[in-house]
Amino acid sequence: MKVLAINGSPRKTWNTATLLNKALEGAASQGAETELIHLYDLSYKGCISCFACKTKDGRNYGRCPIPDDLASVFAKVEQADAMILGSPIYLGRVTGEMASFMDRLVFQYLMYTDPPQSLFPGTLPTGFIYTMGVTEEQFKESGFAQHLILNETMLRLTFGRAETMHSFDTCQFEDYSKMVAPRFDPEKKAARRKEVFPEDCDKAFAMGAKLATK
Repeated sequence: MKVLAINGSPRKTWNTATLLNKALEGAASQGAETELIHLYDLSYKGCISCFACKTKDGRNYGRCPIPDDLASVFAKVEQADAMILGSPIYLGRVTGEMASFMDRLVFQYLMYTDPPQSLFPGTLPTGFIYTMGVTEEQFKESGFAQHLILNETMLRLTFGRAETMHSFDTCQFEDYSKMVAPRFDPEKKAARRKEVFPEDCDKAFAMGAKLATK
């Protein structure tokens, strides 16, 4: 059993990465081999609309042909038994790196059929962990959910299984006194990180353990 995690945050030790590592700890508790990949360490761009992955009888049919750092990641995805994605929410959506990764990952497998079908070989249980500075109430009022629902829909369509976890009202900064961010209450942020974020870590652990259990 191999569980692969993809970090779409530029930070390797903060909220998203912490939860992904907890998820991998959960997977490891079930005996899984784990790996965490940081997208910001890689050199790549988004889909270039070459359509090589859609060309009839083409050598790259069903496979992205771009020879950049994502090629080896895609190979690992096909060798994995489960995959967990993670991203902070920037302006109501995932990071640019995660969006580009998902475009490239999903599009190569999706067929232009009605209804759409997937060329991915088999089923890959997937999870998506989102972190965000807004509260759950603000999240519901903002309309951000529609974007995240679409991500889960694409993952389920492509890989067969998908689930989602949200971590709300996270700390963006280690020291709020150094930042111009008057809308946030540093004391409330600190209290939530101490009291609630550990619960989110437990949820991430449980997600990883579940995905590693077939």
